[in-house]
Amino acid sequence: MTLDSASQSPIPPSADRWVDVRDLVFTYPDGFEALRGITLKIARGEKVALIGPNGAGKSTLMLHLNGINAPTSGSVAIGGMSVNRANIGRIRAEVGLVFQDPDDQLFSPTVYDDVAFGPVHMGLPKAEVDSRVSRALESVGLAGFEKRQPHHLSIGQRKRAALATVLSMSPSVLVLDEPSAGLDPRGRRELINLLTGLEQTMLVSTHDMKLVAEIFPRTVIVDGGRVVADGSTVDTLADRELLEAHGLEQP
Repeated sequence: MTLDSASQSPIPPSADRWVDVRDLVFTYPDGFEALRGITLKIARGEKVALIGPNGAGKSTLMLHLNGINAPTSGSVAIGGMSVNRANIGRIRAEVGLVFQDPDDQLFSPTVYDDVAFGPVHMGLPKAEVDSRVSRALESVGLAGFEKRQPHHLSIGQRKRAALATVLSMSPSVLVLDEPSAGLDPRGRRELINLLTGLEQTMLVSTHDMKLVAEIFPRTVIVDGGRVVADGSTVDTLADRELLEAHGLEQP
């Protein structure tokens, strides 16, 4: 199936979906080239860690996966469907992006309203919206929190609520930016258990090398807007020289 033909056909079943980034270049309006030919394929159901120093291009790459950024050149596809303006609604239903700061995603009076926002704007009937909210909150350990005010939650609870806002859309791909930042040990352990149990294809940007070691079989290092290493997490984290060359430390 070609990207052009796929853009006109239904997205394949979730078991056949994947992330396909090819020769991705992105230049900001000021002329800074943030991505310099990124090629990355993630198989369906695969959990991949994305690591690298600050300013390496990780967040810029992630913003391309659901169309917030548009390539200067190259291509991005989800499940064989091109990420472009014509497909943006379907792409954003398929790719759940969770920002580092949960307050960037929690803006409604109640947790229910935040988690229901996506399904409501999909035009789903009330019963289906309620069902999706319940399933999403249960999956992140926040069942019964529907009437709570997001700003009264702990940072760990807000991060899980932010994740629920994308899970309610039933995405095939989850993209998370620094999910463990700011969490205490209990919150961090809850996050690890949660991410381990999710079945979606997953790309997670993090500086938490212990998190990488515990959850992700595969690790990709990005530096200077390029993929500089892509392989098994065990081998990557064992290579002290490689890590130090890109501003990283062993866990």
